[in-house]
Amino acid sequence: MLIKNIKGLVGLHPKNKLVLSGSELGNLPVFENAWLLIEDGLIKDFGDMDSFPSSIAHLPSYSAEGRYVFPSWCDSHTHIVFAASREEEFAMKIQGKSYEEIAAAGGGILNSAEKLQKASEDELYESAAARLKQMIYSGTGAVEIKSGYGLTVESEIKMLRVIRRLKSEFSIPVKATFLAAHAFPTAFKNNHQGYIDLIINEMLPLIAAEKLADYIDVFCEKGFFSVEQTDQILKAGAAYGLKPKVHANQLSVSGAVEVAVKNNAVSVDHLEENNAATIETLKTADTIVTLLPSCSFYLGIPFADAKSFIKADLPVALATDYNPGSTPSGNMNFVVSLGCIKLKMFPEQAINAATLNGAAAMEISESYGSIAMGKKANLFITKPMPSIAYLPYSFGETLVDTVILNGEIYNG
Repeated sequence: MLIKNIKGLVGLHPKNKLVLSGSELGNLPVFENAWLLIEDGLIKDFGDMDSFPSSIAHLPSYSAEGRYVFPSWCDSHTHIVFAASREEEFAMKIQGKSYEEIAAAGGGILNSAEKLQKASEDELYESAAARLKQMIYSGTGAVEIKSGYGLTVESEIKMLRVIRRLKSEFSIPVKATFLAAHAFPTAFKNNHQGYIDLIINEMLPLIAAEKLADYIDVFCEKGFFSVEQTDQILKAGAAYGLKPKVHANQLSVSGAVEVAVKNNAVSVDHLEENNAATIETLKTADTIVTLLPSCSFYLGIPFADAKSFIKADLPVALATDYNPGSTPSGNMNFVVSLGCIKLKMFPEQAINAATLNGAAAMEISESYGSIAMGKKANLFITKPMPSIAYLPYSFGETLVDTVILNGEIYNG
């Protein structure tokens, strides 16, 4: 595929630049008036239209006049395998009920778990596939998907098998994360260690045997899993080769960041609550700070302090947290807009956080997340736009016009 007359190629980082930290996030190289050649699913070459090589002039081409070409969004935190939406909780949120109050009333994660346990694997696949297709049409070209709505051996394995099926059926990278430590099921309400033992002694061996997960995650938070329990679960997962990720500091400064760093977590996700000690801990590690502003938007909780993390020279990623209870949206364009509007990130910072750093949070940035020769041609072409900043500025518009995956136009 040859794309010509491109108004701007966005995100031309060197191929060996795998993550952007601190002030680097503000550097978003754009090549104006460009052409781009794709061959065998990879970015083969690019250059200036004023010196367009005659040797490729005969190739069929696509004109992107007035349009920008971006690397695909890399969404490193989602929960898109679920059985049903939870709009019945929507009114409770409007009434001012807190996340904890909704959970105590039978809503929240346990509500999703009850519905998922009754759903078949085929039903879960079909609904998740429909969500993933919509995300791809919105510009997402790589995704991480978590379990965590099963909360039984059978249902957690069922979720992970659905994610494996999505991996095999879709032409984008799909990373799987085991998140049985999402909440304590009702049957273990008064026996927390019993559920942790179930995760460690029954679920993990099955997952390892079938190679169903890349990562292990824990919701470390007051009322969910303690720091000590998180440490126990992460260590058990590591023994089976699962790298840690942690839901950290969503509702309080809980010690989650510290236990995540202690266990060499790839990322800590949420961090709506933060303090100086959190930042000092993160400065000692390579852990990526993954922020989820559409969750804050939907729940009405504080937005993460992105500027403090960037000032501390930390790598920041943006992701959707797409799930039925706290973020019923997989639209990365809106997340980038919220990164600017609510987290006060500059457009260049938010775009880098949603592309290269999102890829880094899934450990795939050697092939995805930026435009460089030899990288995968997972891209999207915008509608005509006056500038890069117009994309996050115009948060209500659908500006993704053409999606390219592995060098081919995606038609679902």
